[in-house]
Amino acid sequence: MNQANFIEKVSNKISELGLTGPAIVLLEAHKPLAFISSQLLLVAQPTLDLFFPRNHVRNLADLMADSTQVEALIVNLERKISRPSASKEIGS
Repeated sequence: MNQANFIEKVSNKISELGLTGPAIVLLEAHKPLAFISSQLLLVAQPTLDLFFPRNHVRNLADLMADSTQVEALIVNLERKISRPSASKEIGS
C-alpha cells in the first residue's frame, strides 16, 4: 500500500473513532519525536506483528520516519474537521 492510501486510511479511521482533534494535538506536539517513534516501532515490530498486520506496522513506521508524511496526515485530519461528512449533514 502506498503512503497516500495509508494516510487516507489512517485519517478515516481516526475520524470514525471521533479522535480527530486529539490526534492532531498529539501529532503536532510529538513532531520532533516522530523519527524516534518510528525507530521504536521497528524495534518492537516482531512483537507488534503478533497483534497487527505486518504491513500496517511497517507503513506506520515509514510514515513516522518522514516529517512530510506526518504533516500530510495532520493536514488530512484538519480537512476532515473543516468538512463535515455528508451523512452528518443529512441527519441534522
